[in-house]
Amino acid sequence: MTRALTRTSFHSARLIRVLAELSLLDTVEQGAAFAEKLGMWVSFTDAITLSSVHSASSASASDRPGAVASGARPDLGQAFARVQAGLLSSIGRAQPELPAPAPDALGDPAAAFEPYRRHYQVQQREIEVKLRPLRARVREVLGQSSPKLRKLAALDAALDGILGERESKLLQKLPSLLEKRFRQLAKAHQPTTDWLANFGQEMQTVLRADMDVRLQPVLGLIEAYNQDSSTE
Repeated sequence: MTRALTRTSFHSARLIRVLAELSLLDTVEQGAAFAEKLGMWVSFTDAITLSSVHSASSASASDRPGAVASGARPDLGQAFARVQAGLLSSIGRAQPELPAPAPDALGDPAAAFEPYRRHYQVQQREIEVKLRPLRARVREVLGQSSPKLRKLAALDAALDGILGERESKLLQKLPSLLEKRFRQLAKAHQPTTDWLANFGQEMQTVLRADMDVRLQPVLGLIEAYNQDSSTE
């Protein structure tokens, strides 16, 4: 169960590898343990909150029977696949709609990049809007299952409250990193715009990796749920 709680490390995730391949990171630190990062992020008050949730979950775990009967289990994997497929389709469908700036507009890269920034931010918001109900549903199902799964759902909710805002702020920096790439390509290929299609594909790649980071906690919960189901 513990493994399912581990959030995707920003230094080992596909997102970091993608950014490194696009030369958007000066260095990529290797192997920073999740526990060490958690220790830096979680404040004393947050630690008390986590401890309280853990204690409450442990105390009540043996008192309540699972509410989801065997054979009546929802297919969370199917729900995850639907959301993931919808988001991937949205990412791929929206890209061709972006207007390509005229060559003379590239003299002001910040202004020329602005439509791409807005596009990326819109996609980030859509990912978050679609993901929230899925994560809530998964927690709800786990909360009606075995004692271990109930504890896992409670801990995930606590971690989301503690780390969610911090993670969101980190991911909101991605459009600025993409602007750096945009400026590099504009400068290297002046005065042509034949590089824009390739940049659009790179932005899609970053978006998909961004989505993977956000989906990882939900996937971990579902894996734990499926493993728990297989032991009954």
